[in-house]
Amino acid sequence: MSAQPHDFISVGAGPPEKNLRAIRAALIVPEDREAFDAGLKAVLDEVKVSLDLGALHTFVHRWWISACDTAKDPEGRRQMHVRARQALAGEPVPQGRPWREILGARGIDV
Repeated sequence: MSAQPHDFISVGAGPPEKNLRAIRAALIVPEDREAFDAGLKAVLDEVKVSLDLGALHTFVHRWWISACDTAKDPEGRRQMHVRARQALAGEPVPQGRPWREILGARGIDV
């Protein structure tokens, strides 16, 4: 599947619809788009064999969450991939704020 100009959404446009085309369009970070394409191929192959759409439903839901994350904070999503590459390469990864602090700032008790 190749990207077309109309496949991309504008940043800050709100959450994407929960369908494959909208989700893929929302994935503006190249690493996400590549993983989505590879994962879609794998899940469709699995569905062909199992005839169970549950795997496709799970795939759509998981990637919809990532697409919503990208729509909300594309730069944060890019930085996540940078940190992941650093960690996988064995490089030191800068530490952010603890989850408890972030959730507490949002009024969520943990």
